[in-house]
Amino acid sequence: MKIYEKAPAKINLMLDVLHKRPDGFHEVEMVMTMVDLADRLEMSALPRDTIIITSQAGYIPLDEKNLAFQAAKLIKDRYDVRSGVHIHLDKKIPVAAGLAGGSSDAAAALRGLNRLWNLNIPVSELQELGAELGSDVPFCVTGGTALATGRGEKLTPVSNPLQCWVILAKPPINVSTAEVYGKFRAAEVKRHPSASGMIQAIEAGDFSAVCAGLGNVLEDVTLRLHPQVEQLKEAMLKLGADGALMSGSGPTVFGLVYKESKVARIYNGLRGFCKEVYAVRLLT
Repeated sequence: MKIYEKAPAKINLMLDVLHKRPDGFHEVEMVMTMVDLADRLEMSALPRDTIIITSQAGYIPLDEKNLAFQAAKLIKDRYDVRSGVHIHLDKKIPVAAGLAGGSSDAAAALRGLNRLWNLNIPVSELQELGAELGSDVPFCVTGGTALATGRGEKLTPVSNPLQCWVILAKPPINVSTAEVYGKFRAAEVKRHPSASGMIQAIEAGDFSAVCAGLGNVLEDVTLRLHPQVEQLKEAMLKLGADGALMSGSGPTVFGLVYKESKVARIYNGLRGFCKEVYAVRLLT
């Protein structure tokens, strides 16, 4: 028996960091949604008690450092599953990109193994398991569009934004989320994006207001460390994106584009800046 799960990438329409918590995490407020760029996981039961991860991508860990592996181990240990699993990971989402590729893989593994092993774990419990693996995993368990608070694990569903094109561009650098958060200073933030404003714009179906409300307080930190991210964002807007923003801690920049006639020009223009450019749709 084989189970297949899709693991879509996420983008942050807004990301605000409020303060550092006593537990070392940061209190955040984010509106996240998913795009149609996805990894795919194929899961097969193994008779022996082991976890095997394979992938066509030569640049990701296939051991305990892999979040899908960690998800499989967590669910096996927690529910005393004695059989094993082979997870083949067809990787399409760029790594260390601010798109939650690893988190989405972990969420897909939790969903898939719940089915493969007939565990009947409710979604809320899968999200609690996900929170043990990473702050973005609970959101990736259910997907859609949501307001995320706490360290990212407290979720309030939001209606999906208007259908539009999303151009994703990742420069050839990797960004450390820990480093970006470590250098972030709340007192230096000039403008905090509004979660309530973004939710209002989405619920009103106001695409222009969604674009105007895009904001990410981590952008300034990453742009200081990696000026090419700012150049990419400026190029995206000059080429005609209706709105552009860095996703997560970066370095991927996304542009929202309403008119399909603009997509090819923006896509081709950005290919001059970096190889990893994708034209996809919002998942609604």
